[in-house]
Amino acid sequence: MTTAIPQPKAAGNAVSTGALLSVIEWLSGDECHALDEAGLVSGLGRRLQALGLPVDRLTLHLMTLHPELIGRTVAWAPGEPVEIHDREHGARVAISNTPLRKVMETREPLVVGISESAHGRWQHIDVFADRGLMQLVIAPLCNVDGPVSAAVFATRRPGGFTAAEQQLIERILPALRNASELRILRQVELSLLDTYIGPLTASRILAGRIRRDEVESMQAALLLCDLRGFTELSNRLPGSTVLGLLNAYFDRIVPAITREGGELLKFMGDAVLAFFPGYDATHSCGAALASARAILHEIDHFRYEGIGVKAGIALHYGEVSYGNIGSGLRLDFTLIGRDVNLVSRIQAACSELGEPLLMSAPFREEAGAGDTISAGAHRLKGFAEPAELFTIAR
Repeated sequence: MTTAIPQPKAAGNAVSTGALLSVIEWLSGDECHALDEAGLVSGLGRRLQALGLPVDRLTLHLMTLHPELIGRTVAWAPGEPVEIHDREHGARVAISNTPLRKVMETREPLVVGISESAHGRWQHIDVFADRGLMQLVIAPLCNVDGPVSAAVFATRRPGGFTAAEQQLIERILPALRNASELRILRQVELSLLDTYIGPLTASRILAGRIRRDEVESMQAALLLCDLRGFTELSNRLPGSTVLGLLNAYFDRIVPAITREGGELLKFMGDAVLAFFPGYDATHSCGAALASARAILHEIDHFRYEGIGVKAGIALHYGEVSYGNIGSGLRLDFTLIGRDVNLVSRIQAACSELGEPLLMSAPFREEAGAGDTISAGAHRLKGFAEPAELFTIAR
């Protein structure tokens, strides 16, 4: 039979009030605060066993905000490594018609046994399957905002948890909810910053560099990749097709940049601006060139609903100013400076010369590429002196 966790009542003599309070204080204290999700679940599992609870499986199902993941499951069992399962969007199908899903939807706790089916079965869920578990105590972890997470306390004991043990679990839930919410907020903070502005910029924001006048100079390799003929494509294709094409295109371009340590600074319509920071110019330029080669390879094999694309890639190495610009409370991390302007003009020359890739002389020198070919000296808009540009043999 499926029942709710009992309302608080007098505790039995099996667990002292002091022992219970020590667990609650640990969940709220500095030691737990410093732990990640794995440390939290393993530390709690061991402490509950030390209190005499027959906990054979303890799992946290932490929902989050992420463009690819719906949440994370963290699972502990005595004597085993902690398991961490990142759940992609669509993973809710795997727990539909289960008590776990019911708890997340209703925000009400449940106690379920092995043969109960009023709220669906749970034995097929990967972290519970084939473990001989007889009973689950499933509790919602309701954050102030956002989706509801859950904690599951499972036992192999045939009779399940006693009423006093269920009451003990209920007593620790507020502290566990707070500890879990802190980790969810940390994860959301990092994932959203990484998603929208990139890890390097995110680290600067989290370090407190958020004032408008906080700008630093750095040497970096710059890569600007622009989709050719996009205006014509967007004018003749349905909007949904254009959006799908762009997303599929970026799915090929962005990994080629991040694999080499590049930081994606901006999507500018159909263009991508990235930089490769570092004190070693040869390494930075080598990484940017490797990314450019990978992008060209991806584009050669790219098709979306039968549509192929072409792109122009500009590469340059120089000094940039990196930091906040904007107005009042609306700021943006960006790169500015002469060398940023130059890479933009080199990219424009890709279209004019019909070249898929062009690089500046400083970039070529630092990258040490042996297969470069001079494309001649060209006047670039806004620059007084002609600049010699180079391409690669293909």
